[in-house]
Amino acid sequence: MKRRSLAGLAALLLALALAACGGGAADSAVSTDASVAMDDVQMEAPMETAYGGESYETASAMAAEDGAVRAVKMIRTATLSMETTAFDDAVAGLSGLTERLGGYYENSSIWSGGSGYRWADYTVRVPAERYRAFLEQAGGLCHLISSDESQKDVSEVYYDTQGRLKTQQIKLERLQALLAKAERMEDIITIESAISETEQQIDDLSGTLQHYDALVDYATVYISIQEVYKLSNVEEVPDSFASRIGSAFTSGWAAFTDGVEDVAVALAYGWMWVVLLAVIAAAAVRVLRKRRGGAAPRPKKQDDKTDET
Repeated sequence: MKRRSLAGLAALLLALALAACGGGAADSAVSTDASVAMDDVQMEAPMETAYGGESYETASAMAAEDGAVRAVKMIRTATLSMETTAFDDAVAGLSGLTERLGGYYENSSIWSGGSGYRWADYTVRVPAERYRAFLEQAGGLCHLISSDESQKDVSEVYYDTQGRLKTQQIKLERLQALLAKAERMEDIITIESAISETEQQIDDLSGTLQHYDALVDYATVYISIQEVYKLSNVEEVPDSFASRIGSAFTSGWAAFTDGVEDVAVALAYGWMWVVLLAVIAAAAVRVLRKRRGGAAPRPKKQDDKTDET
């Protein structure tokens, strides 16, 4: 009987020991699974680079796997400098053209100079597909002095950003699935921190894509309009000597009349100063005349000695 009791006690202790070992192994297995899962998520994210955490090769490869049609992403910009003798008509025409082609004013300003002539500066955004039509029609509203166009291909950086955004979105989905399975508080805190960082990356990349979309979908045109009395010379250089002589006489007379007009306009602006100077000059002349007229005649000297007859 004594031997049977010792044998039963030994069996009970062995069972308890095995149960304790099994529970420790289970806890270790859960923690190990969470750690391995986190390592898997980190391995899915490409190596960190200057582009916010993903390599260009990996992002580009993912975008290529999506099978998306890669249209050329081109940013178009133009600058037009114009002058006109009908300022109000030109401003109204530009506004109507912009509205008719589906564009809008991003910035606009009009001001007047001291000579009474006005200037206007506009930043116009027009749909990319109507960019060329807008330039052609805008150039016909006024006398075009100069124009400049530029294009920038941002396809590479655009699709790179798009691929990195896809990477972060996949990473976020896996982190959220991992968070649903986590039980230890330490694992939950680590995963939530990784989720917060990933969401921030997604917001930044989404904002970058929206910025590029706005620049690509709408071209930017900078326009300056200057009101002038007479348009710049647009005549072609004459070929014959007689034509050159005639043109020279015409230009010389035009320059002379312009100079006279400029002097008259300047006098008109400063007529108060002209009147004031005239009054001062008249007063000075009167003072000088009074001084000369009021001076006593100088007496003649007589000899003290007279001849005795």
